[in-house]
Amino acid sequence: MDYSRHIISTDASVKEALAAINALSGESMTLFAIDPDNHLVGTVTDGDVRRALLRGVALTDPVSKAMHRKFLAIHPKDNILSRMAEGRKRKLSLLPVLDKEGHILEILDLRTVKTMLPIDAVLMAGGKGERLRPLTLKTPKPLLPVGGKPIIDYNIEELERCGVKRIFITTNYLADKIEKYMAKRKGIATVECVREPRRLGTMGSLALIEGLQSDNVLMMNSDLLTTINFEAMYLHHISNKCDLTMAGVPYTVSVPYALMRIKNGRVKGLEEKPTYNYFANAGVYILKRRLIEKVTKGEFLDAPDFISSLIDAGGKVGCYPIEGTWIDIGSPNDYRYANELMERRHGML
Repeated sequence: MDYSRHIISTDASVKEALAAINALSGESMTLFAIDPDNHLVGTVTDGDVRRALLRGVALTDPVSKAMHRKFLAIHPKDNILSRMAEGRKRKLSLLPVLDKEGHILEILDLRTVKTMLPIDAVLMAGGKGERLRPLTLKTPKPLLPVGGKPIIDYNIEELERCGVKRIFITTNYLADKIEKYMAKRKGIATVECVREPRRLGTMGSLALIEGLQSDNVLMMNSDLLTTINFEAMYLHHISNKCDLTMAGVPYTVSVPYALMRIKNGRVKGLEEKPTYNYFANAGVYILKRRLIEKVTKGEFLDAPDFISSLIDAGGKVGCYPIEGTWIDIGSPNDYRYANELMERRHGML
């Protein structure tokens, strides 16, 4: 966000602070007071000014006499997630992020930013979407409109709300169309397209990416429509010390017949119309970046083979159950349902 209008010098007068707050009408009406060396030293709201005037502070006095000095901020060694939770508990709308000297690096708008996940993200967008033809003959599946905007935008916007700053998109089929669309897109995160020279599989395409910086990387299919809680999945991944965490979607199999339990050719019992509950791979993963560095660049490697090898090697693979919406838009019926769902949601807003 552009937070310049929320900054005021400690040398400014209380009257100037009131005018600056009034100019923020319709926004978060909070000012951040900085000293001559640009250190954040206080916050100012209309309530702070009102209380200062009641104490006898004059409109011509410096705003330093009215500002609140015991403010909440995120410092370099702070746990960002817990600080944001504290800010919401205090009903703050803006939360400053400071460097080690106390200068403002950015100001988080807690009304729009859900969290600040310390991860990079990769969206897989190289598939042909063959089951959706003819819709995907000239349009890559991630750019198909759902509820008035491309499928991939839902995922990028949610990642941005979670504070993800670097997003990479791996492309192959109709790559130029995705690249042109992303070049025009404006958003909070830096989005970079990485084109596969040929089909390399999920993990094989990850090996092409240069610029991953975070210790953990979220990767997911770009054509999913889901309400997955990325923060909860990340915390599950970290707290369980997993090398890789897979999101799982509940999947139930009901058998409409009685199943026989057989041993040595003899029926030992019957199970009448059993139901089995499983978790299916949802196409969303969080993994340690060092695992990607071990993938040979240019070689085909898909996610199931990579995960199986990781398990065989003793790696810790976790499962995070998805609660809420999860639609893998792979068929015309799925696409129709996704559009109907988003139209209903927009109608309720």
